[in-house]
Amino acid sequence: MKIELKEIKVRDLFKRYKDSGVDGVVGFDGKLDIRPPFQREFIYNEKQKNAVINTVKNGFPLNVMYWSKNHNSDTYELLDGQQRTISICQYCNNDYSIDYRYMSNLTKIEQNKILDYPLMIYICDGNDKEKLEWFKTINIAGLKLKDQELRNAIYAGYWLTDAKKHFSKPNCVAYNLGKDYIKGTLNRQDYLETVLKWIANRDGLKNIEDVMSRHQLDNDSANLWVYYQQVISWVKAIFPIYFKEMKGVDWGILYNKYHDGVYNPNNFEIKVKNLMMDDDVTKKSGVYEYLFDGQEKHLSIRVFNDNMKRSAYERQNGTCVKCRKHFEIEEMEADHITPWAQGGKTTESNCQMLCKDCNRTKSDI
Repeated sequence: MKIELKEIKVRDLFKRYKDSGVDGVVGFDGKLDIRPPFQREFIYNEKQKNAVINTVKNGFPLNVMYWSKNHNSDTYELLDGQQRTISICQYCNNDYSIDYRYMSNLTKIEQNKILDYPLMIYICDGNDKEKLEWFKTINIAGLKLKDQELRNAIYAGYWLTDAKKHFSKPNCVAYNLGKDYIKGTLNRQDYLETVLKWIANRDGLKNIEDVMSRHQLDNDSANLWVYYQQVISWVKAIFPIYFKEMKGVDWGILYNKYHDGVYNPNNFEIKVKNLMMDDDVTKKSGVYEYLFDGQEKHLSIRVFNDNMKRSAYERQNGTCVKCRKHFEIEEMEADHITPWAQGGKTTESNCQMLCKDCNRTKSDI
């Protein structure tokens, strides 16, 4: 791989700058692809953008940036430095102001100081595999790419581009439909990663990479979007009353397993309300999975504290109530006299001490 360091002025970078939304961002007289398929969405906040421009205004050095040269042409792709590049170009384009001053409000001297600012660019020339490996390496030192952002670099294509329109853009349709049920941020690919994880589970695939590899050459992501709508619609139908604990539940996994069943939303809602008010249920988000399979592990039922255990141990004189043998307290475990599933609470009066063997072989039935 050939690597060359060049000095490029902001005015040359900004020449013919254009942000056409979903179709991409270009600069450097139209020859630089600022947001190639492997790049993350723009994520700098106001403070970070302002810091970039103030660095340029004061003539302080910015960190070096990286471009890759396309074969047999004088065009380039931006490997690292997208956030700084877009911050600079947006300011030069009057897209935002700093201290109420847009680029157009600056004096000619101030404007030229920005436009003549020298950017240090490493330009590499190599094959796709070399460029991708270099891209991964240089990103370690910056804002590290998340797993889905790296996957997007590897499985770029029409299918992924279409999927990002639905799942990665500000106020995209996926966000507007499922924002109350999905955790994470759009521009860091959390929504896309979530639905791909659900699809992998549905199709019996090992991981998200298998899903993306299988669909990379598809012309669009219609099936992905249809599936997502089905999941969210199903959730809203069987749980019409919303609780904040619903956000972040793996709804697609539950949909894959249980959507063919017949459920009574009214009965579900009564059970949800009761479980949400139960102090013994410490993991409220587990309520929904518990309703389908009845496994208490999803709820993280509150355990007896040391004082409750000691009180029960002394009350029993250190004797296991099942096998009637004596044990040290460290050799015993606390157990609900009346099981939680049958209405028993995690209280001192409902606590009994069993030896470990008896506790692990007993049944609540």
